[in-house]
Amino acid sequence: MKPIGPLMWEHRLIEKMLGHMMRHMDRAETEKKINPFIIDAAVDFIRIYADRTHHGKEEEILFRDLAQKELTADLKNTMQELLDEHVWGRKTTAQVVAAKTAYLSGEEEKLGDIISLARELGSFYPKHIEKEDKHFFYPCQEYFSLPEQEKMLAQFWEFDRKMIHEKYNKVVDDYSGL
Repeated sequence: MKPIGPLMWEHRLIEKMLGHMMRHMDRAETEKKINPFIIDAAVDFIRIYADRTHHGKEEEILFRDLAQKELTADLKNTMQELLDEHVWGRKTTAQVVAAKTAYLSGEEEKLGDIISLARELGSFYPKHIEKEDKHFFYPCQEYFSLPEQEKMLAQFWEFDRKMIHEKYNKVVDDYSGL
């Protein structure tokens, strides 16, 4: 298996979650209220799965290793665009959280911000995923030998293995001050 296989599988799960989130935004818009637990679950998924786990493998393994190669200008530019898009996703997700917090504090007008920002994420990720799947992953694999690809795949599995511990160590740390 090539290292892009697991990354593309992760994209399919991200797409499913975004579909669920968009359906909730449709309901929230119609009902003029939002379920904060659904927002929390979507934010957790985006932050932990889409960003930390998926983007983490890209940034800390794939992009790191690609930076050691003599890439074409186009591929270098695409990699930088992807990094910039990851930053945008983090920022926008943080804005959803801030809007939800304000909404729960009684600022009912923040409902529109939550819906708008969630829809931005919902329209952003499919384009980002398409760019990676169709225009980045396949050409970048050409830069790696079979042993390098096997090593990268092993690093992906090790990265995933550590994620659950990273997540819950953070949870415990966050609650230690209570």
